[in-house]
Amino acid sequence: MSPPANIRTWVFDLDNTLYPAPALYDEIGVRMTDYIARKLTLATAEAQELRERYFHQYGATVVGLARHHAIEAGDFLRHVHDADHSVLTPDLELRDLIAALPGQRIIYTNGGGGHAQRVLVSLGLDSLFDAVFDIESCGLAPKPQRESYDCFLAASRVEPTEAIFVEDTLRNLEPAHDLGFTTALVGPVHPEPKPAYVDHWAVDVKALLRGLLS
Repeated sequence: MSPPANIRTWVFDLDNTLYPAPALYDEIGVRMTDYIARKLTLATAEAQELRERYFHQYGATVVGLARHHAIEAGDFLRHVHDADHSVLTPDLELRDLIAALPGQRIIYTNGGGGHAQRVLVSLGLDSLFDAVFDIESCGLAPKPQRESYDCFLAASRVEPTEAIFVEDTLRNLEPAHDLGFTTALVGPVHPEPKPAYVDHWAVDVKALLRGLLS
């Protein structure tokens, strides 16, 4: 496995792509539910159901909260992502693999509130990326909404046919492939037959990069 010769930009999702998210996201999930329960005066179970429903409906819980409950998105994102990032530690092998990638490297995530920047520092990867594009960069338009990809391309000036798009979430890859990106799915999800919009698959991002760099 090797990357197409024309790849000049590497676009990475963050959570569950560059690191296994449960260690951090369990706390973030609790903070989301508690915030919703407090702001909307709901029982914990009701707040969790609303949180999950908006995530599946819109691609990000914050979108539903802002749209239907006038929740201030920035306040929500800052609060819920103010978690204990010390559970993350530098990954030296991943750092070496990313450092070896030719061209520019960009984080493109549905997170916000400074979460991506803190994660990259905790993983020891912050000096390796040229830009971070999060949900606040485009008016709360999350992947897989086409508006999000169009906004990302306009802001980053990335040429999709010269870029690879690395994600753990299958539904986020189809719009990217339609736009011309080479796509890579990482993680345990491995649909058979492999969808036509998935060009590469690996059990994790390090396995993907080892293969592409070999």
